[in-house]
Parts: sequence; C-alpha cells; structure tokens
Amino acid sequence: MSVAIVDYGSGNLRSAAKAFERAAGESGLGPAIEVTDDAKRLSRASHIVLPGVGAFADCKRGLTALPGMWEALNREVIDNAKPFLGICVGMQLMATRGLEHGAEDGLAWIAGEVAPIEPKGSDLKVPHMGWNDLAFEGGHALLAGISPGEHAYFVHSYHFVCGRAAERVAWVDYGGRLAAMVARDNIAGTQFHPEKSQRTGLKLISNFLRWRP
Repeated sequence: MSVAIVDYGSGNLRSAAKAFERAAGESGLGPAIEVTDDAKRLSRASHIVLPGVGAFADCKRGLTALPGMWEALNREVIDNAKPFLGICVGMQLMATRGLEHGAEDGLAWIAGEVAPIEPKGSDLKVPHMGWNDLAFEGGHALLAGISPGEHAYFVHSYHFVCGRAAERVAWVDYGGRLAAMVARDNIAGTQFHPEKSQRTGLKLISNFLRWRP
C-alpha cells in the first residue's frame, strides 16, 4: 500500500504529508507516503491525494504544467478506480468548472461549479476562515467515527455548488449551506483541511487509508 500526494506547486504539502504520516502510524497501517510531481508514480500508488491552496485557475495551470499529470489522474482515478481524496482547491478541481477570475474547466468528476461565497448576513466575512461545525447529509466511509457538530478548519472564498444533491455528503452553515465534503464512488473531497483539523482530520485521513471502495 502506498499513498501519492501530488505536488504541483500549490503549497501546504509538508503539513499534509506529516498528517498522513501521523495517521498512518497511529492506525498501524504503515503505508508509504510519497509527495511526487511525477505522473508515472501514480500508477504505483494504491491511494491518490490532491491538495490545493490558492485560486482554481492557478492550481489547474500548475497541475496541467506537469507532463502527463492530468491524464494520469483521469486514468488512475476514473479508469482504474483508485481511492482519491481532494483537499480544498484539490476538491474544487473535481468540479465541472470553476468561476474564480473567469470560467475554467475542471476535471468534471463531480457535476457542479465552484462559485463565490455570498453569505446571507453582513457580519459574515469572506474568506470563510477558521473553525466550523460539520453537518452530514448521509453516511460515508470517510466520516466513520466522526460525529455531526465536530469542528473542521476552513480557508476559502469560493465553494463547490454540487449539481447532484446526493454528492454533497457534508456541509457547514456560513450564511447558507456550504459543501464541506463531496463524494461519489471511489472519489471524495473536503473543502476543509484535514491536516489542520486535529482529531477530526486525522480520523478522516485514517478512514481514507482504510478505504476500499
């Protein structure tokens, strides 16, 4: 078992890798955790993680600048059905398109678009930054052992508006319901940062390492 964390210059990779290493150690699973910018390495991994910090279009440019990476993600995740976790903008890149600084196509793995947060309430600021309480639409393997109301850490100005309600499996209230987690089949994504979400985040990562969809 091995986990490939894709490095495409989006930042925050070290903290993500450390969180996966810690969760792997505490769970006793002991997979190899590899941060890589080599598309060929994805074929050797059992699980794939796509982190992301910044703007949708910038992250897509960084990803497509890596030779063969866009194609490798589609092959390994969609064709070969490997467990996949997108984090923050890595989750947003699964959308049909993003609307940050103009429309930009995403991977189109989960129907929907990434739109500006427009909270109902003048006291709520954008970006949505800090801790918020998770609420669940239904069960999911990655949420096992995590209770509604547990906290997770968010930093974002845009949110994933799902085209199919069933694919939004968790949300938070920030002047309206914002997707906190989307999922279908072997793919999942969190708008929050599990690597910064303490017990809740480590539990989700441990669940991901055990996930065999």
